[in-house]
Amino acid sequence: MSKIALSPDDSGTGTFTLASPNSNTNRTLTLPDAAGELLTTTGDGSGLTGIVIPPVFKPVAVTGTTPSLDVGTYNFFDNGTLSGDTTVTFASVPTEASWRYSFVPSLTNSWDVSTASFLQSFGSDFDTIPTGIFFKPDGTKMYVVGINSDTVREYDLSTAWDVSTAVFLQNFSVGTQEPIPYGLFFKPDGTKMYVIGPSSDSVYEYNLSTAWNVTTASLLQSFSVNAQEAQPAGLSFKPDGLKMYIAGYTGDEVNEYDLSTAWDVSTAVFLQLFSVATEETVPVDISFKPDGLKMYVLGNAGKDVNEYDLSTAWDVSTAAFLQNFSVAAQGSALGGLFFKPDGLKFYVTFDSLDYVAEYDLGSAPAVTLPAAVVGTPSASTVGNRVTYEFVTLDGGTTVNLIAEESIAP
Repeated sequence: MSKIALSPDDSGTGTFTLASPNSNTNRTLTLPDAAGELLTTTGDGSGLTGIVIPPVFKPVAVTGTTPSLDVGTYNFFDNGTLSGDTTVTFASVPTEASWRYSFVPSLTNSWDVSTASFLQSFGSDFDTIPTGIFFKPDGTKMYVVGINSDTVREYDLSTAWDVSTAVFLQNFSVGTQEPIPYGLFFKPDGTKMYVIGPSSDSVYEYNLSTAWNVTTASLLQSFSVNAQEAQPAGLSFKPDGLKMYIAGYTGDEVNEYDLSTAWDVSTAVFLQLFSVATEETVPVDISFKPDGLKMYVLGNAGKDVNEYDLSTAWDVSTAAFLQNFSVAAQGSALGGLFFKPDGLKFYVTFDSLDYVAEYDLGSAPAVTLPAAVVGTPSASTVGNRVTYEFVTLDGGTTVNLIAEESIAP
């Protein structure tokens, strides 16, 4: 037999301590009633007549978007991966009981611009005409290039991917090479930086002696794209560095280049182009889904993000327009575009309003708990296992949410 002691505080109501004889740690709860008594359960968890805490537990898998948790028989419920909104109910709740509900939220609508919604913006301490934008892969750094100061500005984000937490750190001037810098891109390991603009019609490649630190950048070489585009603005690379893509508003097209040496722009050779003129006559930036099966073009004429499907990954000649999303409500002059690697967010710079706008695309499924539950779960992290822990002293009339965990798989 394993025993759990439940003792009220000196007032006899409100705060309780769960003390396990097999553990040196006590757990304090805030509950609506006082019921100091000794509660027991069998070692395998089958006699769930009182409050029990794992490792004394009896688990079961539940399925579907309307799971009923039979608390009278089990006390740990695994709902697997949720792909849709889920409503939970409790059944056969003992007078005193503790149980857990666990699940993994999955993304819905990622990479689908039609589901986008404006979330927030950041505009302090910017170049007054911000154009290109890029993020470190973990979302803890943001880089913005602008044509007023001709610099790449580096920001730290205290909360990954949340532009409202950005704080300026330092900058690096590219004005000597490109006085109108527009496009910005970094090698995935942060040891190279690339800038393009319509003044020199060239891509400039910089080495960073310290990864992701723009103050350590030094010019290595450049590559002219003038033969294909006289006003280049957008810049992107395939993740392995063997392809480069340039968007410009003279030809209203996306130009694709092969690089015989990865990340070495001097080895670039023009391969083919794809016209976006039907959808956009002033394309200013370009972004790809990491698998190369989707392409996104930011346009200043339509004030929108245009989404294309590629039937052959990374081959722009196979692109087909799918849909677009207007960002006109946030500004009239667009500069740069960046997609979060999981397709959950994208970011747009507005050089008319001097800020970066953050948009949400995908969403995690909503979990609705019974009305008897006291306590509101915080937002869960997509892809992490989320576990809620509940306790009741009155048969489920009142159920307290006492803990929430979000753990990466």
